Amino acid sequence: MRLFKRIGWALLALMGILILGGLIFINSLTPTYEGEQEMPGLFNEVKVYYDTYGIPHIYAQNEEDAFKVLGYVHAQDRLWQMELLRRVGKGGLSEVFGKDLIKTDKFFLALGIDEASRRTVSHIKQDSKGIALCQAYLDGVNRFIEKGPTPIEFHLTGLDKTPFTLRDVYNTVGYMAFSFAAAYKTDPLLTNIKDKLGPEYLRDLGISIDDKHLRIKNYPGKVPDSLLNPIPAMVSQALGEIDLPLFYGSNSWVLAPEKTKNGKVILANDPHIGFSQPAVWYEAHVVTPTYEKYGYHMAGIPFPILAHDRKLAFGMTMFQNDDADFYYEVEDSLDGSRYLKNGKWTPYEMLRKTIKVKDSQDVEFVLKKTHRGAVLNGIMNQVSGQRPVSMSWIYTQLENNLMDALYGMNHATDIDEFQSALRHIHAPGLNLMYGDREGNVAWWATARIFQVPDSINTKMIYEPGRGLPLEKEFLDFSQNPQAINPPWNYVYSANNQPDSIAGMLYPGYYLPDNRAQRIVQLLEPKNDWDLEATAEMTLDVTSPANKKVLLDLTKALDVKSLQKDQIDALEELSIWLGDYPLGSKAATLYTRWIYYFLEGTFADELGDTLFEQFLNTNLHKRLIAPLAAE
Repeated sequence: MRLFKRIGWALLALMGILILGGLIFINSLTPTYEGEQEMPGLFNEVKVYYDTYGIPHIYAQNEEDAFKVLGYVHAQDRLWQMELLRRVGKGGLSEVFGKDLIKTDKFFLALGIDEASRRTVSHIKQDSKGIALCQAYLDGVNRFIEKGPTPIEFHLTGLDKTPFTLRDVYNTVGYMAFSFAAAYKTDPLLTNIKDKLGPEYLRDLGISIDDKHLRIKNYPGKVPDSLLNPIPAMVSQALGEIDLPLFYGSNSWVLAPEKTKNGKVILANDPHIGFSQPAVWYEAHVVTPTYEKYGYHMAGIPFPILAHDRKLAFGMTMFQNDDADFYYEVEDSLDGSRYLKNGKWTPYEMLRKTIKVKDSQDVEFVLKKTHRGAVLNGIMNQVSGQRPVSMSWIYTQLENNLMDALYGMNHATDIDEFQSALRHIHAPGLNLMYGDREGNVAWWATARIFQVPDSINTKMIYEPGRGLPLEKEFLDFSQNPQAINPPWNYVYSANNQPDSIAGMLYPGYYLPDNRAQRIVQLLEPKNDWDLEATAEMTLDVTSPANKKVLLDLTKALDVKSLQKDQIDALEELSIWLGDYPLGSKAATLYTRWIYYFLEGTFADELGDTLFEQFLNTNLHKRLIAPLAAE
């Protein structure tokens, strides 16, 4: 009996030691929020105060010191998040998570983000103030990597910490740009639908097409090649595998002094991003004698994307413009290393890539690249008889001056300086929302927008000899959609189709205008807005489109054939305001009705796979109201 007691006490003591050791180990990994840290290279002492929410307030004598310390405190809170985001664009996730991410890494390498980042860094302007502050930020990140505790995720995955470079910053920006690009999920899908069901089906979807060039020919008795095109599935799989937050949309509005109670501008901005833990945004306040910004940063990017100071404030939403195009290539049937370019057989550029894989051998593969971009089909197991599809994406094709834009936006002192900085943004497309203490309010759609002839449909994979040329006719920034101090005294954006100021509508993947309608509905009649009312509006959950859709659907019902519980449900819906308060039975009924309405309309013809891909685009959201009306 004594022996068992001794063993029990020994096990208990061992357990206590293990628990104590574990607590000491975990505690050693936590960020430092008090005390002093040595950081070589600082010109002066920098003070950091953390408020009750854990937000750092950084006070420095110069900007270089401030950004260096910002990099350090950002890294101690979010180094693992930074690590993952820099790895997406360069195809480095398999090294962390193993062979299940190989296809995802291949896909992102094919997008060309890392190659574009390499080109950008090789042509960096050495005298750029934005790049100098970016490098100071990276010095702070790398100081933490060198001297700070190693986050537990690195211990769990066995991954070594390595320094961050400018190329990593641009790779992170590239992933952000990709998450904005709806074309990857939409264009190949619509081509597949056209080939399976014909041009008439697309017309019912509100897609105008040229029958002469899109009608199915030369496919008697067999499935068209494009139905075997795996691009939409590749995108869905890649996004599902990485499980990182994506940008889905956003709302924003800015009220001029004439609309507010105290006669000062109010800016509201609500970015819609997939849930993430830790959060996507890193909140920080940086103060120097020449610079101050309270802003929201993305992991690994030194400048805030949403911010304010004592002179001005800015936010952003997704523009949703179309900046990616897909092309069918004609490949030599006798020599798979050549494709037709301007009527001549031309060798593909063969890019050899290597993916490091955790607990496995490296994976080597070859990307075929045309003058437009990589052939996406080759990144998966090749399907026999499949037509090669190449991709051209504005983000990787044009010179990248995004750091200059972010530097200029964050250092602007008035509306003119702020607008001037926006010209440097080529992609992703953003709606920049602005307000200042002088009473100015403005909205600009920022991106390199190009001329699109009426005869070209940008939402399809282009057939050989058709489609947009690689050398596009870009519009001047002054022709971008924008509104500066409009007479109605407010500006807004909700990912809706913007009005044209250049005599053309800009192709894109815009969301329906129900949120935009609601913003106008609330803003227009009221001229005494204050902070509390604006905050309440931000949490508004009413869609003006729902009541009309519900009425149209109800008209199609044979009420006499309904059972009592169904009639009760209809009565509850009849008094519904089209809103979504927590626990609303009517909102739940309506949402399920819409799903079954879409399923009943499309799933039988599209099939399960195409229908699932269809629901992952913005297209179905724009179709609900017109389809219900018809």
